[in-house]
Amino acid sequence: MFASVDPVAFLFATQAIVFAVLSFVFFMYARAYHREYAKYWLLSLTALSGYFASGAMLPSTTISSVSSYFQLFYLQFQQVSFYLFLVFFLFGLYCAKSGKHPKSKIMVVTITFAALLGLSTPLVYAFDQFNVFNRFFLQHGLQSFIFAGGFLLASVYLLRDQKPHFSSKILLVFCFILVIRYVFYAFVSMLSVQELWFSAFTLSLLYFDIAAFSVLGFILLIWLQGDERSMVVHALNRAQYLGHHDSLTGALNRVQVIEKLSEVMITARQQSHQLAIFLIDIKQFKFVNDTYGLKAGDFILGEIAKRLNHSILQPKAVGRLSGDSFMFVIEYQRLPTIARVPEHLHQLINRSYLCDNQKVTIQASIGFCTFPDDGDHAETLLQRANLALHHAETNNMPTVAFEPGMQAEGRRLLLKEKELKAAISNDEFVLHFQPQLNLLTNRLEGVEALARWQHPEKGLLSPAHFLYDIDALNMNSEFDNYILNKACCANARWYKAFKRRVVIAVNITAVEFQDPNLVTNIQHLLLANNLPSKYLELEITENVVMTDIDTAMDTITKLQSMGIRVSIDDFGTGYSSLAYLRKLPIDKIKIDRGFITEVATNDSDMTIVDSMIKLSHGLGKRVLAEGVENKNQLNILRNLGCDAVQGFFIDKPLSEEKIATYLAKKV
Repeated sequence: MFASVDPVAFLFATQAIVFAVLSFVFFMYARAYHREYAKYWLLSLTALSGYFASGAMLPSTTISSVSSYFQLFYLQFQQVSFYLFLVFFLFGLYCAKSGKHPKSKIMVVTITFAALLGLSTPLVYAFDQFNVFNRFFLQHGLQSFIFAGGFLLASVYLLRDQKPHFSSKILLVFCFILVIRYVFYAFVSMLSVQELWFSAFTLSLLYFDIAAFSVLGFILLIWLQGDERSMVVHALNRAQYLGHHDSLTGALNRVQVIEKLSEVMITARQQSHQLAIFLIDIKQFKFVNDTYGLKAGDFILGEIAKRLNHSILQPKAVGRLSGDSFMFVIEYQRLPTIARVPEHLHQLINRSYLCDNQKVTIQASIGFCTFPDDGDHAETLLQRANLALHHAETNNMPTVAFEPGMQAEGRRLLLKEKELKAAISNDEFVLHFQPQLNLLTNRLEGVEALARWQHPEKGLLSPAHFLYDIDALNMNSEFDNYILNKACCANARWYKAFKRRVVIAVNITAVEFQDPNLVTNIQHLLLANNLPSKYLELEITENVVMTDIDTAMDTITKLQSMGIRVSIDDFGTGYSSLAYLRKLPIDKIKIDRGFITEVATNDSDMTIVDSMIKLSHGLGKRVLAEGVENKNQLNILRNLGCDAVQGFFIDKPLSEEKIATYLAKKV
């Protein structure tokens, strides 16, 4: 015959397994989402699993004395586990609601007290068969009072929550029920511990506790799911916000500037008001970045946007058009009002900026035009304000208003076109290459090709000095093909010198990407340079795709069939990020540096980056993060599962001669 199985012991053993599984779930969640409160609840559920496991080794009666030292050990282990369950549950609740860890000193004292209490209470009167009441009070009555106080504390804390969510409300009710249970049991036990019916009463409460703690485990799971869902919603809202706003400054981005300006124009026309559109460009901002660092430069740009938004003139729109260029729109009724605005803007921008205990002073050039006098379309007004701004910069003037005579800008562009075509003909453009580090192998994964103009008179010029004119002159296709050819030739030279090939990523504009001859031209370049297609990568922005998504997807498919990789550059800054990523047959996304700058200090940015990486990996796409400037950013990206990185912390853009050191070392 089989020995009879104690149903209580079997139930305890089953619960120990259940809570061990729940502990594993919390472990995986804490590891994946880096939520500190989940770590505390992991410890709490682990302690509860230990409580039930040790309970399975003890007799079901609650008032008998200890019969052996093994039984005493199990009883002490059970008591310590139960107290630690309560302690870590409260720590986790505090961390979940406040976002902060409990103070280390409080944690040490509380955990030590709980452990000592759990060890000492079973020891007193352990082997004394006659002190039933004292033994029971120390092991169960005192415990009930402590647990009632603990869950009452949790109830009050949850009740004071200003924005309770669904799982918070459920946990509040649950904690209050447990308060009633423990208070009731504590008082009943004081009066009736030696009554005949008390053992049956205690056993019934045991079944209640098992059910209650099971419910608690599922409530905490609901909390995790709710938190995960809120993280995703927050990330989507943040991404949608960044699709309409500049990620660095919070001002409107270039796409939304056009839309907002058009809306403001309609309102002004209806109210018979006029608008003044100011374009502001920071002078020698590259010098600020080079001297004080990119972090200081980003801080100043954000501060400029903040000052413009909070101007006493109450602007109708503030936007960031490019790196250091802003738009500022006000409504006015009398023309003399406009004359005082530039002075006000210069005062806002010229006021010193405090960066790392250093005062930085900058100046700006301003160009402006008015609506409806200078145009009745948003694009026209921006173009004419930009002409005025260019005139101010060219003539070193602080402020210039648009005048019809400024159409001479067209003549300037004609001269610039001649100069640019001569530069291409004379091969004055050079490529610098920024290394990309594979985080899995810690080896060079590839390089991004960046164009520079080796001007015969002005020296080495950055893209800011010629890309605008190339775009204005519709020379994108010619210039892109020229850069593609130089990149392929460079790869061929590296193979000849070092017997090694490296993937080169080249940026392609919307105009070139929509050219029906793009695929054919690339085939000819690869053939001419004897370059395998897998060593060429084309980078496009989301907005390139959105210009004509069907054509873009068809082109990407053709390129991939050739073995050429296609990646999305500056991911997260366009308006198509989340909606169209699923449809795009791309190989890799490059997360814009705007999300990386504060990934080590801003939970929202880390959540967004984490979501982007998981979303991309879920769709089978690799992820590269741009703008990595310090070790903290690198470590976080590595922990989040990012595939590759590039930025000044890895290395700055290098000339072809300097990139040779990477190839020679075979890193």
